[in-house]
Amino acid sequence: MKATAHLEHDTPDTVASARQVPVTQPAKIAQSKPEPYNPYLAGRREWDERHGDLLSRTRKSDRIAFVCSGIALVLAVALAVVAVRPPRVIVVAVDRNGQYLGSGTSGQPLAVTEDMKRSALSDWVTNVRLVTPDGISQRAAIDKVYSMISSGSSAQTFVSDFYRGAPPQTRAQSQTVHVEVNSVLPTSGETYLIEWIEVTRDLQGKVLFEQRYKGAFSFVVSSSSPNDERLLRLNPIGLYITQASWSKVL
Repeated sequence: MKATAHLEHDTPDTVASARQVPVTQPAKIAQSKPEPYNPYLAGRREWDERHGDLLSRTRKSDRIAFVCSGIALVLAVALAVVAVRPPRVIVVAVDRNGQYLGSGTSGQPLAVTEDMKRSALSDWVTNVRLVTPDGISQRAAIDKVYSMISSGSSAQTFVSDFYRGAPPQTRAQSQTVHVEVNSVLPTSGETYLIEWIEVTRDLQGKVLFEQRYKGAFSFVVSSSSPNDERLLRLNPIGLYITQASWSKVL
């Protein structure tokens, strides 16, 4: 017997149906529903925000107050130290004629004697009338003059007018003036009468003429010495001219 084989051929419809893949429907995205308004929760959030701002401002205020308290404490301590600290006293060394020798600090107040006043006034007159071709010496003399003049006084105006009318730097181009103080006598507690001679020479040293002068000078003595080292050297005893005038003796 012959076996009969039956071959089944796939039809196009069969192939198409086999290749078709079932398509799934896209899943629907679940949308969250809005949270219902809760006045209690809303009020609590508002309270938390306000309370947090208040706490933040309070912390800042506390920091500022702490810093200010620290500064005030430091200033209070500094003022207490200054108040308790003894005053700075300057010692001025002079010879028996009242000439300035040096200065320094001490725990005792400076006692200005009559000899010291006479010496200071004599030096001041010598410097204000000096004429020298040495520019450095002339400048130093002018500095000493102004360091012993009370600021804003009539003496300051008088001396400034004198320098403008006869500038020593201009006069030094043709002559020199040497000052010899003869006497320094008190007429009152704060006014002295001074007499001196001025010897005028040419640049070769020949005497041109001599002239006698007298002047009245009022002054005050400061109760405290200057703190600046430069002013201390220029005016060690703190004597300041308030009024000045002079004239020729005929």
